[in-house]
Amino acid sequence: AISAMWQLPLLRLDVGKIFSGLVGSSEENMRKAIQTAEAVAPSILWIDEIEKGFGGIGGDNDGGTSTRVFGTFLTWLNEKTKPVFVIATANNINAIPSEMLRKGRFDEIFFVDLPTKKERVDIFKLHLTKKLNKSISSKFNVSEELLNKLADMTEGFVGAEIEQVVVSALFEAFSEDRVLEEGDLFKVIENTVPLSTTQAEQILRLRNWANERAVSATAKDLEYNYVPEET
Repeated sequence: AISAMWQLPLLRLDVGKIFSGLVGSSEENMRKAIQTAEAVAPSILWIDEIEKGFGGIGGDNDGGTSTRVFGTFLTWLNEKTKPVFVIATANNINAIPSEMLRKGRFDEIFFVDLPTKKERVDIFKLHLTKKLNKSISSKFNVSEELLNKLADMTEGFVGAEIEQVVVSALFEAFSEDRVLEEGDLFKVIENTVPLSTTQAEQILRLRNWANERAVSATAKDLEYNYVPEET
């Protein structure tokens, strides 16, 4: 979204591919990745699930390779002069080394909560419009009334779960060789147990952490108040 808005090239850094079995090659791979990002600057460097790549730094199992690679990346974040905008996403913030989170490396930490009703309406509209286009269900009426009803029924759903509601409903219609019906969507929703239910405790812990340490990614007047029930 940021890449499209700013009209800048987006590069994805796969930290797992940085590490190699050859002595010194991991450090060289990190330097090459940094050079590539700077070569196409201004650019956006995206690191998905950064805690999986840099979590557990400091172990002795790799002879200190991970620590050196991590140090190279931190030094670059701190001292870079080229216009490379670095974005990282994480599901488990506690697994990220504390030195990475200080100001000057990542300037801000945003907390993306479960989608609000308005956001769920937008997500349903996006996926229904995209997936029904040029299909046998292209004349399906994606009305505001339907979108609001779907959003009300999916309180506690994340964006990926909403997308799968649309996908599964289309499979249901396809298996019976017919066009999509509203009932297909309702049926899938009723049979879906969202992550906010199965992982309620983790979500509550993350919210408590974010309340004091992060900036909400949702506007104040739209903030989400849904509280999962602990099991």
